[in-house]
Amino acid sequence: MKDVAGKVAFITGGASGMGLAMARSFSAAGMKVVIADIEEAALERVEAEFEKSNADVLALQVDVTDRNAMEQAARRTEAAFDKVHVVCNNAGVAVGGPLDAMDYKDWDWVMGVNLAGVINGVQTFVNRIKAHGEGGHIVNTASMAGHMAIPGLGVYNTTKFAVVGLSETMRADLEPHDIGVSVLCPGVVSTGIFDSGRNRPVDLKTENDTASLVLTADVADAERAERLQQIFSTALDAALVGDMVLAAIQANDPYIFTHPELQTAVDARVAAIHESFARWSKYRSEHGI
Repeated sequence: MKDVAGKVAFITGGASGMGLAMARSFSAAGMKVVIADIEEAALERVEAEFEKSNADVLALQVDVTDRNAMEQAARRTEAAFDKVHVVCNNAGVAVGGPLDAMDYKDWDWVMGVNLAGVINGVQTFVNRIKAHGEGGHIVNTASMAGHMAIPGLGVYNTTKFAVVGLSETMRADLEPHDIGVSVLCPGVVSTGIFDSGRNRPVDLKTENDTASLVLTADVADAERAERLQQIFSTALDAALVGDMVLAAIQANDPYIFTHPELQTAVDARVAAIHESFARWSKYRSEHGI
């Protein structure tokens, strides 16, 4: 989808972090943008920002776990801009800590936003894009945690591996309809993911909100602030991610790897898989299978 000027993009989690970066990059490229987010205050700030530039931007308060709300957002988008060409299923949350310390509510919250939220975006928009026949693109936000196991992030890992698999299958299914699919797999980016507990529904809260323990669950409380400072000191600027997503849409790239320095960790996983294939091939041969 090389020519994006005038096309319409719908972005969930669009009022902050990587979603807002995408909105800025898309708008600068001449796209019309719908920014969907659960945070009302953040949406108000975004509206004020884009009003100054007279950009074609619509801000909508939407909970991605609410299928009816997503449908209503799609209808409001069509009422404003007629069609949707690009959908970025970007909203995400996280909890930190070992799996044996997780509560069902931790699973329900993170799975609801990170996986069901993506599914709701797909179900709401894919057939709309197919219907107008002008082609389009879907970007699903996963993570490097969708390609490598990270201790203390098991719930998050589960959702992100699922989003990678979903995206790879969607790409094959939608190619005949001129709809591209990319999966965004960032490392640490300057976003509010470490504070995602601020948007946790009351009915899914636990005694201990562990969103703030993401990537810090293995350190003592007294050392956590220092660890976070170290993490943020090397975090990638979200603005760069917005530009990378735009480039991926235009080139129809299947993966967006914002942190190529993490390739060695993925290579180690792939090597372990190859070793297991070889071991079980030998096993079958030795047992005449």
